[in-house]
Amino acid sequence: MKLEMKDSPGQLVAAIKPISEVGGNIIAVIHQREPDAKEDTLNVQIVLELPEGLLERLITLLKEQGVHIQRINEERLLFRRTVILIGHLMHTDLSDTVDQIDSTGFAEVSELSMSMPAVQERSTSRITIKALSKPDMEAALAILRRVSRQKSLLLIEPLEEIA
Repeated sequence: MKLEMKDSPGQLVAAIKPISEVGGNIIAVIHQREPDAKEDTLNVQIVLELPEGLLERLITLLKEQGVHIQRINEERLLFRRTVILIGHLMHTDLSDTVDQIDSTGFAEVSELSMSMPAVQERSTSRITIKALSKPDMEAALAILRRVSRQKSLLLIEPLEEIA
């Protein structure tokens, strides 16, 4: 959230208290007072986690405190799974494998790390996928399973799910 409030003592607390009241978890607060600013307002960015369904209540509480909300960005892809792929990843076009997930519009590869011991040996890649919902994640993993079979890659999936 990017917030604008009066530049006076106690205003930052007025913005943070409603977040606490709705059960939010503050991850970061970015606030820098400009010494030569002529305005009596202050811009603050707050990164937070909020229980589902409580955003409207938080907005109401902030407005009641006189805090103006300039922008709210929500992370679109909330569900995350990390898998391991083993095989001749470069020879079977790893970018094509990633593109098949990224092109869905509901999931994307957000992290990729790779170990390549030698040209003729199998590579290992750790891939993190983010998706809009649990069903979308399952659809993305189904794509990865199909691609792995087609390209003779070993896919190792974790037993647990990370949301």
